[in-house]
Amino acid sequence: MAQEHTQEEGWRIGVLYSRSGPTSVTESEHFFGTALAIEEINRQGGVLNRPLIPVAYDPQCDPTQYRKLAMRLVVDDEVNVIFGCSQSSSRKSVLPVVERNNALLWYCSFYEGFEYSPNVIYTGAVPNQNSAPLAAYLLKNHGKKFFLLGVDYIYPREVNRIMRDIVEQHGGDILDEIYLPLDATTAQIESVLGILKEAQPEVVFSTMVGKAARQLYQMYPQFGMDPKRVPIASLSMAEEEIRLIGPELCEGHITSATYFSSLPNERNQKFVALWKERFGDRPTSTWSEMAYTQVHLFAQALKIAGSMDRRKLVEAAAQIEFDSPEGVITIDPDNNHCSLTPRIGMCRADGTFELLWQTDEPVKPDPYLSTFGFAKFWLG
Repeated sequence: MAQEHTQEEGWRIGVLYSRSGPTSVTESEHFFGTALAIEEINRQGGVLNRPLIPVAYDPQCDPTQYRKLAMRLVVDDEVNVIFGCSQSSSRKSVLPVVERNNALLWYCSFYEGFEYSPNVIYTGAVPNQNSAPLAAYLLKNHGKKFFLLGVDYIYPREVNRIMRDIVEQHGGDILDEIYLPLDATTAQIESVLGILKEAQPEVVFSTMVGKAARQLYQMYPQFGMDPKRVPIASLSMAEEEIRLIGPELCEGHITSATYFSSLPNERNQKFVALWKERFGDRPTSTWSEMAYTQVHLFAQALKIAGSMDRRKLVEAAAQIEFDSPEGVITIDPDNNHCSLTPRIGMCRADGTFELLWQTDEPVKPDPYLSTFGFAKFWLG
């Protein structure tokens, strides 16, 4: 019955990103990127002459709400494909729902790896595509004394564990590792900055997110910390949050990502122009670009599969090669993760990124770090 409904009216898809709550800025970027791709595909006639019909909910950054709303999508709304979740905590909450109901989740955030589900296509970077090259770059260009700072949930702890292993394996030293709550107060951030200043690191690796991360960057110079001398290095601080912080306060800080809005390729220039036409001065970023790209990946897979059946879609997705704003992307059939191009950028005073380094070609995903020691590739 649900399949007949879909075929008659269009392809119903779920959209599950938080538009309110601590990570609403970055999750709204996911939402806007998703909406932009849906609108673009529908203007071009949809998929197999049927439009994509989104059913969207706001989980408000609450893992319990993510689970409840995912259940509403697959049971009440008869939706079999969901684009959603940003943090690992929300993905972990939704995972049992999609697996139990044989639905398909498209997850566009970079994450800590060490996971596989036949019911998830992971389009964001894993540690061998962002953490490892960042660690190697920092060790080679900034020093060996690292200070790790994050918010207290799955992703920061796992990524910091990986960062610690890589740094210590290559002669570096972790001076301290501190975690704050997602809704950290100004006083808590001030306290950590005091400890950080006393430790005198050569680089700060931050897995802070949301409002607390923006406050960290804003308050950093107040403690005498110079980004050009001791940068904050991150996997998540991107263009829109930099605009909100104040670009002049972020000049010199470093981000490892597979996409920057300043990439000069033709596909990205078209994406940026389409984005600006729709959303004005808000910049594109790694948060919005992969959300946009994965809807196009889905549309291509759906065109091949001709069905919303989870198994057929996953099989079709493995056949795709898509020229995205960040470069050519393919989906590895062995693990449902994407081959992506790692990049490292330094923030400029205008809020864009200067590209410091990138690989010559996309790097295969290694979500389980089966070739640990690969950092030597970048250090050599």
